[in-house]
Amino acid sequence: MVRGGGAVLRQYGSFIDALRLYVRGGTGGMGYPRLGGEGGRGGDVWFIAQERTTLKSIKDRYPQKRFIAGTGANSSVRALKGEKGKDREVHVPPGISILCDDGKQIGELNAAGERCLVARGGLGGSLATNFLPCKGQKRIVHLDLKLIADVGLVGFPNAGKSSLLSKVSHAKPQIADYAFTTIKPELGKIMYADYKQISVADLPGLIEGAHANKGMGHKFLKHIERTKQLLLVVDISGFQLSVKTRFRTAFETILLLTKELELYKEELLTKPALLAINKMDLPSAKENMNELMKQLQNPQDFLHLLQEELIPESTIKFKDIIPVSTCTGEGIEELKACIRKSLDEEAEKENEDYRKNKLLLLRTSEEKQMNRG
Repeated sequence: MVRGGGAVLRQYGSFIDALRLYVRGGTGGMGYPRLGGEGGRGGDVWFIAQERTTLKSIKDRYPQKRFIAGTGANSSVRALKGEKGKDREVHVPPGISILCDDGKQIGELNAAGERCLVARGGLGGSLATNFLPCKGQKRIVHLDLKLIADVGLVGFPNAGKSSLLSKVSHAKPQIADYAFTTIKPELGKIMYADYKQISVADLPGLIEGAHANKGMGHKFLKHIERTKQLLLVVDISGFQLSVKTRFRTAFETILLLTKELELYKEELLTKPALLAINKMDLPSAKENMNELMKQLQNPQDFLHLLQEELIPESTIKFKDIIPVSTCTGEGIEELKACIRKSLDEEAEKENEDYRKNKLLLLRTSEEKQMNRG
């Protein structure tokens, strides 16, 4: 946690995912009692989503973290109705939740160009206020960034997510042979021959107990909430965080990942999901893969491998299971095709639902008109 300049922020290297700001609407202008003139209303403070803006760029550009709108013009003989004060517009990254100091949500901005009013300007002086102006709304607001990506890579440390991201996209994440290579979310884009782009977020490795905020816990589980689909990445040879922790097979790893997502927020398991089985170039990978497929086809027969409290209430239904090797490139093109197909299918479903809802509304409207007639 870093404090300074009136701001509270969480920072991981150069990545910041939360920022605290002071905002205040402008004060209204003075009224003109003798002629009944009204002062102009104070300006408003707006947050506007803009691509390529980051919370770090806001912190660097505005170290005081104070955003105050302009004062309304006073009423005068020349202009009985004073002009409104100048609005203050603040550019923020898409994918922002805006919260009050008490935790209540003011709004969210998900796409470039969306706007949110965060502090209203005060009324100008008028007969109702004895021609005295009102001060603008002031508040402390929290910007909470949840990455928006089409696909979120989810897996335990060292599953090969960073390597996979570098293979499928133009991202250049840090890659090394130790557990927590990724300490901040990395974003990449898959580019297709028809110029379609799909964004992929590599989310730092979970550990057992992440739902309870162990390790990086909630700091990064929240990013999964704003990905359209999940891509679980699992090491075919299994996983062991350290010599003090138990070795987990690929099947156990999938169950434990499912349990962590379920305990954090059960709705995460309703997202469409793919499964990439990585490191297929390793010895015994084929035999391990055959065993894993048996276990995934009849998971209930193998749940005894885990302690009861670690077994998820429900298992994830994967749309596709793709064996890959980031070392040899095996399965990478197939994985990219599966990601595209899955996203296209979900988009078509959404369009179909939208069309059905529009048709239903149209019919309802027609029926109401006929009943009136």
